[in-house]
Amino acid sequence: MSFPTDRPAVWFVTGASRGLGLELVKQLLERGDRVAATTRSSERLLAALGDGIDPSRLLPLTVDLRDEAAVRRAVQETTARLGGLDVVVNNAGYGFLAAVEETGDREVRDMLDVQVVGVWNVLRAALPILREQRGGHIVNVSSILGLTAVPGWALYCAGKFALEGLSEALAAEVADFGIKVTIVEPGYFRTEFLTEDSLALPAQTTAHYPAIRQMTLDHLKLQGSQLGDPVRGAGAIINRVLAGEGPLRQLLGSDAHSYATAKVEALRANVEATALSAPATDFPAA
Repeated sequence: MSFPTDRPAVWFVTGASRGLGLELVKQLLERGDRVAATTRSSERLLAALGDGIDPSRLLPLTVDLRDEAAVRRAVQETTARLGGLDVVVNNAGYGFLAAVEETGDREVRDMLDVQVVGVWNVLRAALPILREQRGGHIVNVSSILGLTAVPGWALYCAGKFALEGLSEALAAEVADFGIKVTIVEPGYFRTEFLTEDSLALPAQTTAHYPAIRQMTLDHLKLQGSQLGDPVRGAGAIINRVLAGEGPLRQLLGSDAHSYATAKVEALRANVEATALSAPATDFPAA
């Protein structure tokens, strides 16, 4: 089953009340598609969308993605009220900026619950539907920091690196069912991601990481001048789904492409540097 052309498509989008998720919902509704939009606050989502929204095509859902049963109910409600399920977009997430030493146990668990466990809950609920109908598209919104890591972003990177590994394996598992998988890797986009209301910071800091404190200040000042245009970013994601074919990873932004290029070059240098030493741990040839 390819992307439907004889009826409006049904999308299930998490993290829909701000940023790329909100822009994605706006554009999908403008296209005439049907959207189940999950958020921690349906009121905030509806306020952000404004007037003129056709309630028959939008299903706002207040869902705690960490709650497997709640996620399953949300997916079931989507199929019952919107008439099916074609595309799943796992977009929910938030930033966290701190040194590894400063990152508390609760902060680790909260981040991984959203970025890993929450995605897994959505996938477990949606995959039986997509598999049975022999088609669909899963879009997992990662980050360029799911491909490379920088100081201060260890916890965020840990969640996104996990999402990338999950997505790679998933793509191979579901290919025979006609289900497509795309990993979206945005750079810095001009959304609320770097605002004080969105960017999480550690409960306690130490004096030993002044560079990370400066990085935090610099990132907060970056708000409003990021390279990425969320309107174009959401449009690119939609176009990738409509095309149905393309690379596993979708880089968004020239900054993301630069980071990815540097990562590939560093990894290639590392592989070449260990070409002779790596076989030394093999059993000797008989």
